[in-house]
Amino acid sequence: MKSDDHGWTRRRALQSLAAAGTVFPATGRASSTTLSPDQIEAGRAFLRDHVSVDVHAHPGRFFLRGVTMPSPRLQAYGAPFEIEAAAAMRDGQVSCGFFSGVADMSLLEFTPERGLHATRDFQPGEAWADYTRQIGTLKALVASGGTVDGRSVRSIAEAHERRAVAATFAIEGGDFIEDRLDRVAQAYADGVRSITIVHYHVNQIGDIQTETDVHGGLTPLGRDIVREMNRTGIIVDVAHATLAVTRDVAAITERPLLLSHSNVTARNAPPHPRLVTPDHARIVAETGGVIGSVPSGINQSSFEDWIESILRLVDTVGIDHVAIGTDMDANYRPVFTDYRQWPLIPAALLARGMSAVETAKVMGGNALRLMEAQTAERGKR
Repeated sequence: MKSDDHGWTRRRALQSLAAAGTVFPATGRASSTTLSPDQIEAGRAFLRDHVSVDVHAHPGRFFLRGVTMPSPRLQAYGAPFEIEAAAAMRDGQVSCGFFSGVADMSLLEFTPERGLHATRDFQPGEAWADYTRQIGTLKALVASGGTVDGRSVRSIAEAHERRAVAATFAIEGGDFIEDRLDRVAQAYADGVRSITIVHYHVNQIGDIQTETDVHGGLTPLGRDIVREMNRTGIIVDVAHATLAVTRDVAAITERPLLLSHSNVTARNAPPHPRLVTPDHARIVAETGGVIGSVPSGINQSSFEDWIESILRLVDTVGIDHVAIGTDMDANYRPVFTDYRQWPLIPAALLARGMSAVETAKVMGGNALRLMEAQTAERGKR
């Protein structure tokens, strides 16, 4: 899965960087002063010619729209602003975002000792009702013209041509499915094209990275849900899933997987449960899948650190298996916070020595291939 001697490698990119004299920020926010004007314009020009996709985001924290009794944690987020976020995406030339609802949002609290975690289980009917509310918000956003429908590769390509933003509906956490396999087909009919099967609440599907194992991997019901997602055409996203769950899903899936927002742990860096090992990432890649690099504050303190993470991930799994997953507007101590600066990502990758073809794969091509594979004729890997 690694690049060969004729492809992109991190070593080659660092050599190109040194030769170009490119400078990146030491702060946690990307800045237009970190690249030359010509490099920044190259990033903008690149996005005019190529579809770009954010495979995991919560633009404007739309998932808060319509919450009637917010917890103190949700109140701390402030009011939702999905219209403004979509406008920022247009300004930044983002072709498509996976707009991810949060299935277990009402259960979560944050403490310094445990981080984000579930404090209770769902009440009967609660998970499905909250799914319905969030999907309603996304449908209203499309109906308003703030975004356009992004449920297919064709619709995303059309959005790019129109300089619009395609919203591909996604849900973070399969809790709302409960034991009702028919809800997978209903989600597809609603426009959902990706489900992160687990999040911060240990659900009926499998174990999560940030809690002690309960199931020992993917549950029998989880296996049925994965198979139904394959049948229906919804991407199985294994972000937040343990290594055991990821292995179990990879063993039965007939479609390429997504790991939408994580990074490979850097050598000599402290371990963190939300990062993955090279072997973990390769399990996803070996299904033909894609890993989205996230600009979180986990072992990263600057935009430059994030670019390094993208390059490290390419070295680990190969150029055909890397994408961008920002977790925008709900990320942990993000080092990239403004969609208007989206052109800096391809600008930085091109400055590091990636070809336009390789950069196009990372910025959107790999995500589009993943979407196409969900409804392609079934066949064994």
